Amino acid sequence: MIVLVVAASLLIGVSLGVLGGGGSILTVPILVYLAGQGTKEAIATSLFVVGVTSLAALVPHAWARRVRWRTGLLFGGFSMAGAYGGGRLAGYVPGTVLLAGFALMMVATAVAMLRRPRPGREADRSEESGPGLAGLAAKGLAVGAVTGLVGSGGGFLVVPALAILGGLPMGVAVGTSLLVIAMNSFAGLAGHLTGVTLDWGLALSVTAAAVIGSTAGARLAGRIPQDTLRAAFGWFVVVMGIFVLAEQLPPAAWTHPATWAVLGAGLGSGLTAVTSSRVRRAPRHP
Repeated sequence: MIVLVVAASLLIGVSLGVLGGGGSILTVPILVYLAGQGTKEAIATSLFVVGVTSLAALVPHAWARRVRWRTGLLFGGFSMAGAYGGGRLAGYVPGTVLLAGFALMMVATAVAMLRRPRPGREADRSEESGPGLAGLAAKGLAVGAVTGLVGSGGGFLVVPALAILGGLPMGVAVGTSLLVIAMNSFAGLAGHLTGVTLDWGLALSVTAAAVIGSTAGARLAGRIPQDTLRAAFGWFVVVMGIFVLAEQLPPAAWTHPATWAVLGAGLGSGLTAVTSSRVRRAPRHP
């Protein structure tokens, strides 16, 4: 079984290296369903794995100049503060409500990522020095608060925040997000270690495999076009969002017509938004 756990852990690193997210969502199921850990132990272990793996994946991105250090450190600092507040608030919100809301937000974020930016918009933004301090503070606190609520490194939220709201090119947003994810993960781990003991043998084995995957993923990310990377991340978030949402619905809900009506309306709206965006951006021929 440990061989299967280590093999699956490679996907954690590849996900973080290429997409800058997905580590926590992949790590926790691997530790719970394959390694047999309890939920609290799996969450704490995943924070260690994702934190170390993010730092390892950050190195090749930094060498390739795909990291905005000022933006990442400021965003990460504010995000850590928001994560602490979100973690305190999470004790008063049912877990099912938290994960269902997070899944819906993931899908909405994916739609925004799949919509093509206006011509020249991303290029113009990439030439700027980055968002202002007030913008970083607001966005970092908001992302951190949600990260604290759901207990993950926050890559699904950090990358879109940096790419869409912060104005960073997708490749730079992925690289910079790894710094923010590491900061959030270690801050969350510090809180969990007060009540949870890690299986360091398992944690180090999974981390080693994930680091190998992250190094390969980071090198691969530099060779993928920006539009392709954005689309891959968007559809990956869609799949994971639907999976998380499906896990929170009771079995009886799948036989109710209202469930399929809502899912169909959401899927139709998302596809319409993506398609209309592509049509508007397509070059017109005389």
